[in-house]
Amino acid sequence: MNNEQLKLLIAEGEGLTLEFKERYTSKIDRDIVALTNSKGGYILLGIDDNGKITGEKLTNPMKAEIHSLARNCEPRIELGKIVKMDQVVVIEVPEGKEKPYSCSSGYFRRLDAMTQKMTQQEVRAVFRKAIDTAFEDIPCPDFQLEDISIKKIKAFLAETKTSYKVNKDNFTAFLASLSIYKGEGINNAGALMFASDVCRFVPYSEIILAAFKGMDKTLIYDRKDVGNDLLTQLKESIEFIKKHLNVRSEIRDFDRFDIFEIPLDALREAVVNAIVHRDYSMKGTSIYLRIFDDRIEIENPGGLPRGITKENFGKTSIRRNPIIADLFHRMDKMERLGSGIERMRGLMRDADLKAPVFESENFFRAVFFRDEKYSLKTGQKSSQKSSQKSSQKILDYIKSNPKITIKEMAENLNISDRSIKKHLTNLRNQEKIRRIGPDKGGYWEITGNTHHDR
Repeated sequence: MNNEQLKLLIAEGEGLTLEFKERYTSKIDRDIVALTNSKGGYILLGIDDNGKITGEKLTNPMKAEIHSLARNCEPRIELGKIVKMDQVVVIEVPEGKEKPYSCSSGYFRRLDAMTQKMTQQEVRAVFRKAIDTAFEDIPCPDFQLEDISIKKIKAFLAETKTSYKVNKDNFTAFLASLSIYKGEGINNAGALMFASDVCRFVPYSEIILAAFKGMDKTLIYDRKDVGNDLLTQLKESIEFIKKHLNVRSEIRDFDRFDIFEIPLDALREAVVNAIVHRDYSMKGTSIYLRIFDDRIEIENPGGLPRGITKENFGKTSIRRNPIIADLFHRMDKMERLGSGIERMRGLMRDADLKAPVFESENFFRAVFFRDEKYSLKTGQKSSQKSSQKSSQKILDYIKSNPKITIKEMAENLNISDRSIKKHLTNLRNQEKIRRIGPDKGGYWEITGNTHHDR
């Protein structure tokens, strides 16, 4: 640690691997345990929660007491250096190899930028997780530093509202401070966030956006596959949602506010949850965002993380990908303390809409129901208008070629043979067409009123 690295840490603010303390107290063992149970990191004494340096003295008795508190933890924790730099006391805390660790007050962990006491379920989850290395923390094969996009680094810093400038001298220190770079290279979390070509390194990490006519997956009218970094996936998803949701405007104090039929904040929270909690080790899978006439579904690979049950769902938070979660928290894209589920429920309740439904097996699915005045009336009008257009096109095809086949019409309209037959039956019932001769060798004849329906 040098002065430049210290400035970087302070500028970035508290997070998964960094805790600020205005002054020393013996309760610091809770933060030591929390960091050891997570990814390790630093405790900085003499800095307030806003990152303002207030100063703290380092004495030999204080240093001895901090080491003693760490060694009295279970298992024993051996701290790194404890040094005074300028007015700040820097305590280096290693990541534990025998998780979970506890102090006299119990088991603690880092959740975003906070130290939180763990429940019994969370302690058991840490025990189980300690057996395996999380996919996000595994070194990404063949990834080199030059594969990182500086543009994406700048976009991340802009989202965090950090004025810190990254250059070739502090580049690796910056990446290490985000827990995405170690001696063995960039991990998968770093590739997912900052790779110039994400799909080259994690090819199954995309999000698929799709809009359907009706209430099932039969007719798709808009689709976009986003195989880019995770921040871009979030932004593209929100733009896709805004494109396909109904919106009204209100004037408040001379300013116009757009109000979407489903609260955007609730949908944004759901997309962030899907990205942060996705099981990226499940090859051949994607996140899906589907928009229907009556609902929006957001689905990600991986069910509930270990330690989360139906009983404590929405009350207990366990991060499947704590590094990715920390990066999104730094960008202010997710709520602290696992309040996202209750926040989504509250936003839907405040909008006088049905409560969202959450389903979990091998995939986790969040379902948001659209306002019925949009999903039924608007959906019916849209469907009716689309049907009228298709019928008129069929009439035009018959007029230009009376012997045209059902297969040819289906190919021209890009719909199924079954849909063509349905349209032909309706046109017959309306006495707009009739069939002359057999199915094979016959032809269509236009009769009656064939003007464009309005």
